[in-house]
Amino acid sequence: MKIAIVTGASSGMGREFAREIAADEYLDELWLIARRGDRLLALKDEIEGNSGDLQVRPLALDLTKSESIEQLRKLLAKKKPHVKLLVNASGFGKYGTYQDLTEQEISQMIDLNCKSLVHLTYAVLPYMKKGGRVLILGSASAFQPLPEFNLYASTKAFVVHFSRALNVELKSRRISVTCVCPGYVRTEFFQVAQDTKNPNTCHNFKPMYEPEAVVRKALSDSKKGRDLSVLGFDTKLKRLSGKLLPSKLVMRVWMKIK
Repeated sequence: MKIAIVTGASSGMGREFAREIAADEYLDELWLIARRGDRLLALKDEIEGNSGDLQVRPLALDLTKSESIEQLRKLLAKKKPHVKLLVNASGFGKYGTYQDLTEQEISQMIDLNCKSLVHLTYAVLPYMKKGGRVLILGSASAFQPLPEFNLYASTKAFVVHFSRALNVELKSRRISVTCVCPGYVRTEFFQVAQDTKNPNTCHNFKPMYEPEAVVRKALSDSKKGRDLSVLGFDTKLKRLSGKLLPSKLVMRVWMKIK
């Protein structure tokens, strides 16, 4: 049984990845993971209505909880699928300084963006074969230190390093890992990010990209075996400035334009 797994599938980038994969890949089943089961059921109906024989398996799991990862492990062990594609799109960010974030927000951001990502990826890898592809959602924020968006940007810096090193580790198995690092994308991300004690920390969200464009480029880059997928001149400039310019200068500019 050939399948793809998409986390964070109830909205935003994850939902768009699910739609594009359903239209583009030959699969027996598409496994969708997110907390909001009602949204997964709605997406299941949409995809199955447009995709003929493709079966969608919604899995309402909270990936910040270890028992959810264990539940996925048991399902994989039972079904023993051939996982052609894994998309890790779960994650969230919160604007604000160290004074603005609650302990719960801090823990959940690190757990979901980093800890759960690693455990889930490692749980799925035994079921991938030659030609398998992993896509992991990073961010342009990973390319430079960002005061007042520090914790999220730091988790995404971890994601970029983890993804690119894992890509090298998996070369002998002919499995590729692509880290997708978009700039601002028109999703629900901002509603969550601004729901803090300091919602106006950042307010300059230009240019804004559509999720369809980011996802299509990401899937194309993944097929080409690229370890990074970066859409847009401004995003590429952020990456370049993070590599070439002094961090203090980059942070001063960020504080003026954010």
